[in-house]
Amino acid sequence: MLAKLMSYFLLGLVRVLTGSQARWYGCPPKAEQRIYFANHQSHADLVMIWAALPQELRAHTRAIAARDYWTKTPFKQWLTTAVFNVIYVSRERNADEDPLEPLFEALTAGDSIILFPEGTRGNAEEPQAFKAGLYNLAARFPDIELVPAWINNVQRVMPKGEVVPVPVLCSVTFGAPLHLLAGEERRAFLDRARSAVIALRDV
Repeated sequence: MLAKLMSYFLLGLVRVLTGSQARWYGCPPKAEQRIYFANHQSHADLVMIWAALPQELRAHTRAIAARDYWTKTPFKQWLTTAVFNVIYVSRERNADEDPLEPLFEALTAGDSIILFPEGTRGNAEEPQAFKAGLYNLAARFPDIELVPAWINNVQRVMPKGEVVPVPVLCSVTFGAPLHLLAGEERRAFLDRARSAVIALRDV
């Protein structure tokens, strides 16, 4: 019950602070399994994408979150677990585990996921080069749609290093789905996926 109340509060807060505009180009907001991938400039990115999805999609869409940051305090861990139902991943490589295994499990179970392929937050106008995770997921689950998204202005709501949000009009633009092409090499695919995200900036 508390988690549901918190989700309503956060939805209202996001709408007040950002206007929470969701724009769909190239695909409708359908309740089907997808991998949403977007630029990453703020801790608020997770909340923005989550809030942009219709309620029926939010229930089955899980964001990826860095375990070391989002489990630092009991409140952060409760928020990301009970409210957002995130998938924790480790940013430290361990030879005994595949960092993508939690994502494989979620996709196998039928969940959709939200991924930030840069791997870390940036502060440039364009995303950093995408890391290999998106390619590995596309190769492992070729039938799942890969939907690019551009999050606009959210870095001004909560810039890197800041903890107090400020009201700024923001939007999330979703683009046409992608798939890994037959024989497509990893870097070519990742560059194409990154370009698909950037192309939504001016839509």
